[in-house]
Amino acid sequence: MNWPLLPPRNLERTELEALVDELAGDPEGWAEHVAFSGGRRHYVSLHRDEYVDVWLLCWQRGDDTGWHDHDISSGAVRVMRGALRESSPRLGGNHATRVITTGGSFSFGPEHIHRLSGEDEQAVSIHAYSPPLWRLGQYSIDSDGVMRRESVSYADELRPLEVGVAA
Repeated sequence: MNWPLLPPRNLERTELEALVDELAGDPEGWAEHVAFSGGRRHYVSLHRDEYVDVWLLCWQRGDDTGWHDHDISSGAVRVMRGALRESSPRLGGNHATRVITTGGSFSFGPEHIHRLSGEDEQAVSIHAYSPPLWRLGQYSIDSDGVMRRESVSYADELRPLEVGVAA
């Protein structure tokens, strides 16, 4: 992949969103990595340096990250094919939910807690994080509404935690 010139520093949210939008326009750099396997999200690291981390994710309907944050990293997501559902927890009411379709992108700061799930049989997205991911927080919400955080490695596959997860 012919990487755009990246500044030697951590990127801001708007810069991350511009990056995933630019990368989406260069499928020669990621299309060969698109794959779908039974029952699991497929993901590939496209780039990692001391300032930015870029991933390609392939989703099937129902694939779900579970509730999570990105620790100290900001991020951006661009949907190249299909659709993803983003949900953010809301206390005392229904979770805030939106569907991001082909060509849509969004960014978020390190304080953002959300979950992503596949809305289509085969969706593809590019994700960029700065600083690069090392740890993430993964959350469960029990039936009484109590939220708990577990620290996980960026190399672990995100999925809903089994203990008392509320959708």
